[in-house]
Amino acid sequence: MARYLVTGGAGFIGSHLVDSLMADGHAVRVLDDMSSGSADNLPGRAELQVADVTDPDAVGRALEGVDGCFHLAAIASVERGHKDWLRSHTVNLSGTIAVFEAACRAQRVCGQRLPVVYASSAAVYGNPRELPISEQTPTCPTSAYGVDKLGCDLHAAVAGRIHEMSTIGLRFFNIYGPRQDPHSSYSGVISIFCERISRMLPVDLHGDGGQVRDFVFVDDAVRALRRAMQSATSVPTSQVFNVCSGIGTSISQLGEMIARIQGVSFSPRYTPARAGDVRVSIGDPRLAGDQLNFMTRTSLEQGLRWTLASIMPGHRSDAADKGLILTAGPPVRGQAGPAP
Repeated sequence: MARYLVTGGAGFIGSHLVDSLMADGHAVRVLDDMSSGSADNLPGRAELQVADVTDPDAVGRALEGVDGCFHLAAIASVERGHKDWLRSHTVNLSGTIAVFEAACRAQRVCGQRLPVVYASSAAVYGNPRELPISEQTPTCPTSAYGVDKLGCDLHAAVAGRIHEMSTIGLRFFNIYGPRQDPHSSYSGVISIFCERISRMLPVDLHGDGGQVRDFVFVDDAVRALRRAMQSATSVPTSQVFNVCSGIGTSISQLGEMIARIQGVSFSPRYTPARAGDVRVSIGDPRLAGDQLNFMTRTSLEQGLRWTLASIMPGHRSDAADKGLILTAGPPVRGQAGPAP
C-alpha cells in the first residue's frame, strides 16, 4: 500500500478521491485551507493538515514521506477569477508551482521520483473552432481561470524537462455529483439545477440556454485520477489528458432531463449571457482511452439520478444500491470542484 497527499482533499472531487484511496487500504494525507472544503467530507482515518497551498513550508511538510501527490487545491470558479483576480491566480498557478517545487525537493531527498497528478481544466481551450476538443486543439482560454490552468500545464512541462519530474495533468470537463454545494460560488450547473428543481424553485438560464457541455460523473473523475497516478508512477512522463465523455448536452436539455427525472415541468427564467462563457465544449476522450485505459462509465441520466438521490434523504438507499462512492465515506456534504 502507498501513502498519498491530496491537496484540496476536503473538497468535492478530492474527498471522493480520498474515500476511494482509503477504501483500497492506502494511507492519505490531506492539505486543505478549508475555504471551500469540509472536514465532514473526510473519513476519520485521513490525516488532515489545514494550511494554504501557497505556503511553501506547509506544502513541503505535507509531502514528507508520501509516494505521490494528487494536486486538486484551487479556486475553481471562473466568476471568482474575475472578481478576485490576484488571489485566484496566486492559488491556482503559484500554488501549483509550490507543489511542483516541493515535490522536486522531496524527490531529491528520497532519491526517487515523486509523481504529481494535478487538476487542469477544459477551460484552457476557450471557444474552439473544431469539435470534439482533443489535447492537440489550440489553447485559447477566455477566462483568468483558464489562463491559470494553462499556466499549470506549461509549468508541469518545465518540471518534466528541467527537473525530471513525472507529472500528468487532467483537463477536467464539467464534473458533477454528490457533495457539490449548490449554494457555493464554486458550484457547477448540475448541482444548482438539481437543488432548485427538486425544491420546485425557479431556474435561471444564462443567454438562450444553448451552451453545450460535456458532463462527467465524479466517480469517473476519481478513476481517471487513479489511472493517471498509476501511469505517472510506472513511466516517467509529462502529459495532459482530457477527462470527458465525448457527449455534448445543452444547458436547456440538462434542465429538461432533471425535471423529467423529478416528474415536474421545466419552466426556466432567461437572464443575460455571462461574459467569457464558452459556447460549446465537447471533449475527445480517445487519448485517455489509449494511454490511460480510461473511459467514462456513467451515463448523464444515471449520474443525475444518483446526484438527486444524494440530496433527497428519502432516496438515499437508491444511491447505496448502486455502490456509489459516497457510501464508503462520511455523510454527504456540499463542496464544489473545478469545472470550465
